[in-house]
Amino acid sequence: MDRIKSMQAFSAVVSEGSFAAAAEKLNTSSQLVSKYVAQLEDYLGVRLLNRTTRKINLTEVGQQYAANVKQLLEQIAEIEHRVGAMHTETSGQLRISAPVSFAISHLSGMISDFQTDYPQVTVDLQLNDRKVDILHEGFDIALRIGHLKNSSLIGKFIAPVHLKFYAAPSYLKEFGTPQHPKELAEHRRLIYSYSENDGSEIMGYWFKNLDTQSKLPMVSNNGDVLVQAAVAGHGIALQPTFIAQQACNEGKLVSILNEHAPPSMGLYAVYAHRKLLPRKIRAFLDFSEGYFGNPPVWDS
Repeated sequence: MDRIKSMQAFSAVVSEGSFAAAAEKLNTSSQLVSKYVAQLEDYLGVRLLNRTTRKINLTEVGQQYAANVKQLLEQIAEIEHRVGAMHTETSGQLRISAPVSFAISHLSGMISDFQTDYPQVTVDLQLNDRKVDILHEGFDIALRIGHLKNSSLIGKFIAPVHLKFYAAPSYLKEFGTPQHPKELAEHRRLIYSYSENDGSEIMGYWFKNLDTQSKLPMVSNNGDVLVQAAVAGHGIALQPTFIAQQACNEGKLVSILNEHAPPSMGLYAVYAHRKLLPRKIRAFLDFSEGYFGNPPVWDS
C-alpha cells in the first residue's frame, strides 16, 4: 500500500465531500480513491468514514486523523518545495513595506547587504507607518513594530524595540521633571498618531485627557518630527530608542521615567503564508535573523 497516496485520497474525500469530487481533484477514478481509503482503514484497523448512498461522514477517530493527515501532507509538500527550490536561483522582485523612521535610520544598510548576498533580487521598498494590507496591496513582507497580535498573518521576530520618554533639558527646567507616569497628563505631550493604548497603566497615563488641547502641542504620524519637536523644547515625546537615543547621547534630550518605561515591543517581518514561500522571501527572512543584534545596534 502506498500510504502517502492513500492519505492524499482520504484527505481529498474529506475536503471535497465525496469520492467523485475527490477523484476529479486528484485526476483519477472514484474506484481507485475508494480503494485507497479502504486500504488505509484496513492498515489502521479503524473506520474513518461512514458511507451512505447520499453522503459521507467522518467518524470520531476519522475527524482527528483527518486533521493530522492534512498537517502532515502540508509538511511533505513544504519539504518537497524546499528541495526543488534548492536547484533554482533566488531572484525576482521583493516588495517590502517598512516604517518610515526605522527604514531611514537603519534599513538601508540591511537592504544593501542583502542585495550583495542576493544580487538577482530587486527590492521595492515602500515606506509607510500605517499597517498596509499585504495581500491586497501586493507586498511580500511588511516590517512592523509593536506587539504581534493574533491574525491570519505570520510574524518573524527580528529585534527588540524599546520605548522611552524623552524631553529637552530646557523643557524640564521650565516645567519640571515628572517623577511618576501619572504626572504625564499635566505635561505637554507630543503624541504619535498611530500609537495604541495597550491597556497598561503606564500607557493609560500617557493617553489620559487627550482632549485637553493645551497639553497637546503636536500630534504627528512621524516619530522623527516628534523627536525634533522635543529637542526644541515643545514637550515630552514617547519614542523608540532607535529614533531618539542619538539626540539623547548628544545631550539634546534626556530620557526620563526610565524605571517606568512601557513594555518592550518587537520589530517583526510579517508575511501572508507559511508554506511554499518563494525563495526570495525565505532568503530575506533568514538574512534578517540576528542582523541587528541583541541588544540591537541602536541600544549598544
